[in-house]
Amino acid sequence: MYEAAKTNKLRGDAFLERYFSGRVIDIGSGNAMVVPHAEPFDKQHGDANVIDELREAGAYDAVHSSHSLEHMNDPEDAIRRWWRLVKPGGHLVIVVPEEDLYEQGNWPSLFQHEHTCTFRLDRETTWSPRSFDIRVLAESLPGAEVVSAEIQDAGYDHALKRADRESIWSRFLRKRYNHLLGTLSERKMLTMALIEELNRMMFDLGATVDQTMGSALAQIQIVIRKRPEA
Repeated sequence: MYEAAKTNKLRGDAFLERYFSGRVIDIGSGNAMVVPHAEPFDKQHGDANVIDELREAGAYDAVHSSHSLEHMNDPEDAIRRWWRLVKPGGHLVIVVPEEDLYEQGNWPSLFQHEHTCTFRLDRETTWSPRSFDIRVLAESLPGAEVVSAEIQDAGYDHALKRADRESIWSRFLRKRYNHLLGTLSERKMLTMALIEELNRMMFDLGATVDQTMGSALAQIQIVIRKRPEA
């Protein structure tokens, strides 16, 4: 299930109307834009690491990105470039995985090998060798005002979260589990209820499980406004 679609269910219509009514670009959208009228921007459209060289500065009422900043070569530079696309008075809305909920103390990422970093919110300490506090990144942007920042864990079962490095046995179970999920998906037998039941079973056996494969969220959302005078 697309993370943006899951997040939109949590956001509700009022949020979408408030922040995505004007001209919107959705970085890393895939085939599921945050709103139907958004301009998609994915790999086939260019390199999001240097998007300000490909799109006009100050041209968008809203720049949205769900689960893309953690894939950028240099997240600090990338977010500055994304910010340049936002017009004064507009918003940058970013969703990233929360490091404890998603990575569960493991690095490199067990579930997404393309992740270049992890993210936390309002914490000075971290276990990750390359971690960013997303609020600190946001507040470093010129003319930025953080409207809201929150950890979103709807549907996440904290009893299934691990906080230690993956063992050899856990790695074996996780790989077998991924193969099982792939097989069930190909046969169109995979449901959210089944994923949640399998997650509990595999966790009890010793696996580290990715609950976001189902309906759970394990992320941080931050909304940043560009002051009109910026």
